[in-house]
Amino acid sequence: MTITSPHLGSPAVWTDARLLYALEEVVETELNRHLQVAKDWMPHEYVPWTDGRNFPGLFEDGEGWDKEQSKVTEIGRIALVVNLLTEDNLPSYHHEIASLFGRDGAWGTWVHRWTAEEGRHGIVMRDYLLTSRAVDPDKLEQFRMSHMSEGFESDNRHSMLHSVAYVAFQELATRISHRNTGHQSGDPICDRMLARIATDENLHMVFYRNLLKAAFELAPDLTMQAVRDVVVNFRMPGHGIPGFERAAAQMAIGEVYNLRIHHDDVLQPVLRFLKIMEIDGLGPEGQKAQEELGLFMGGLDAEALKFDEKLAARKARMAARAGG
Repeated sequence: MTITSPHLGSPAVWTDARLLYALEEVVETELNRHLQVAKDWMPHEYVPWTDGRNFPGLFEDGEGWDKEQSKVTEIGRIALVVNLLTEDNLPSYHHEIASLFGRDGAWGTWVHRWTAEEGRHGIVMRDYLLTSRAVDPDKLEQFRMSHMSEGFESDNRHSMLHSVAYVAFQELATRISHRNTGHQSGDPICDRMLARIATDENLHMVFYRNLLKAAFELAPDLTMQAVRDVVVNFRMPGHGIPGFERAAAQMAIGEVYNLRIHHDDVLQPVLRFLKIMEIDGLGPEGQKAQEELGLFMGGLDAEALKFDEKLAARKARMAARAGG
């Protein structure tokens, strides 16, 4: 597809390399903005170290794990494990975005900064979980080994533009998942920790969302197609975690992350910011993608409504049993 771009001065067939070059200035601007607003924080300050004690192993006084040792709720425990195992695959994520975005210039600086910030999340979550005895440490390590041994390959690794579109939504999805996990955890310390992590994730979302907006100005048709593809086929990066489908179902019922949350709190805010349905001047492929995106969102809202009704009915049944 040939698009006339005022930024490049002549008609150009957009490739990943050309888009990377054309967006470099935007990346630098967004990186500088991010560094001005992001606040460094210390993971160890969010961990209740005085609650910690030895596990069996090298220590004769080690105490075996029991779920009654923690105040974290069952849904909180499930979501915390999923969220941590997702964060654990950071080496694979870094490899992928470094391969797509490069390690030089503003792109490279962002890749390394993002990786460093994300590294804090796994550190503080694991320290909290082990110190507070919120999860079985043996199973957690077994899950980590299994998940990381599989590696990670994004559904969007074929395209830099698709990858930017994906992370614009995925970072917000991760923020929402962490925040809701904190709310459902039953532990104020956990809630504060995950609120701190969610703040980082929101800043990451803003970076990619603004980058995606700039991509629309450069290559609207290709960007619209990328957004359509990502939204229609979206799945979280932790989908390869052992037992993920069951855990995801429990998190949906527990209102940590479900269809309604995905539609209302993740997809819609980004699409509204981009004014996706108001973009005009698109070519045939761009218009088709825009129409398909609109239809998909309408269908997703209908599916979310059905889920809402089922969840409400389930709550009513549980309340009736508790009252009876």
